Amino acid sequence: MELERGIKGNRVTILPLRIEDVYLMMNWGKHENPLLEDYNFPYVDEEEIVEWYESKTFGKSKKYFSVYNEYGKLIGYLGIKHIKRLKKEATLGIVFDPNYMNKGYGTEAIKAFLKYFFDDLKMNVLYLEVAGFNKRAIQCYKKCGFEKVSKYLNRYPDQSIDTNNPYFVEEIDSFVFRHGRIYNYIYKMKIDRKIFTKMEVEIEK
Repeated sequence: MELERGIKGNRVTILPLRIEDVYLMMNWGKHENPLLEDYNFPYVDEEEIVEWYESKTFGKSKKYFSVYNEYGKLIGYLGIKHIKRLKKEATLGIVFDPNYMNKGYGTEAIKAFLKYFFDDLKMNVLYLEVAGFNKRAIQCYKKCGFEKVSKYLNRYPDQSIDTNNPYFVEEIDSFVFRHGRIYNYIYKMKIDRKIFTKMEVEIEK
């Protein structure tokens, strides 16, 4: 597959991330749910944008891509980091414009990317980490063949969050209060070549 032509899904095209894409992210929507605050694109000035882009594209241990929909609209980005070429494994990250979530684009983009990851890059294992309270994302990953392999507690980034907020209360089981601090569960998930191949065979039946 020639990546310059893009990784194709039915409605999405995945291309190498460009600086122009990052400027477009400034116009993305914002998550209403305060638990997803970290997924909002935060940068607004030239220097921050360039630094962010360089942090994603510099070095051989990571690759980042933009996701466009069928109308040519930038709707997300995804990337692999911690690339280990000898072990043939990496870790996936994915962020979408909230205006284009819950429309099936994320699932489609991941499935298209998995084919590129396993068939073209010849990798063997793809990991990801996801917050336990991000149920929508977890369901998406399961649809794509990822399975939970472990979990751990992580100090929640916003220690001043309103714990009476309905979004927080609804996901209270995903949090732990310890020594005056708030922690949340992080799940580690993975898909390997065997699972991916099995899914492809089942789709072709």
